[in-house]
Amino acid sequence: MTVVTMRELLEAGVHFGHQTRRWNPKMKPYIFQERNGIYIIDLALTVQRLRETYEVVKQLARESRVILFVGTKKQAQDV
Repeated sequence: MTVVTMRELLEAGVHFGHQTRRWNPKMKPYIFQERNGIYIIDLALTVQRLRETYEVVKQLARESRVILFVGTKKQAQDV
């Protein structure tokens, strides 16, 4: 099953990160490049991590566990 495609993430603007002056160093592995003062998120790695997360969530759902999703980016709300 395809969880989400790179095209869907791109169209939703998920690749746009924070301004370079407002970044969290823990995000370094997920940063693809910097462009015009904005970090661009590595969508290939994002798709990989989403697939891994999907499997974990699927297992938790099978076990009837509670799952809380929190998002702060309006552009990604449909993804």
